[in-house]
Amino acid sequence: MDTILVVDDSPTIRRMVRAALGSLGGVAFAEAGTGLRAIEVLGMEPVQVVVLDLNMPDMHGLDVIRFLRSHDRYRDLPVIVLTTRGDASSRQAALAAGASEYLTKPFVPGALLSSVRELLDARVSRGR
Repeated sequence: MDTILVVDDSPTIRRMVRAALGSLGGVAFAEAGTGLRAIEVLGMEPVQVVVLDLNMPDMHGLDVIRFLRSHDRYRDLPVIVLTTRGDASSRQAALAAGASEYLTKPFVPGALLSSVRELLDARVSRGR
């Protein structure tokens, strides 16, 4: 079973993301309200996709991405940034740091679902 880690300091957004992705079927969800907690969760259980906010209280989402990309274990882990920051420089910074996708809030549930589905399918086609 695939696990999707939803990282956002807002419990409401985490619920909305889970609801948007609920039709995937055969997936489990893990949650974290901070960047540091996300790293802890990743160390404890296998995760196939991360949906990550940038603006969090303890560790900025870009720092989480940089941490992941600096470790072989997480180098290829798909990360979808889901943030209120719609400016071009934030988008460029996230993609340069290693984000797989960049979506803004408020988000279109179908767009998030499509992105996650594509990343999971790509992982399966690579044999991971």
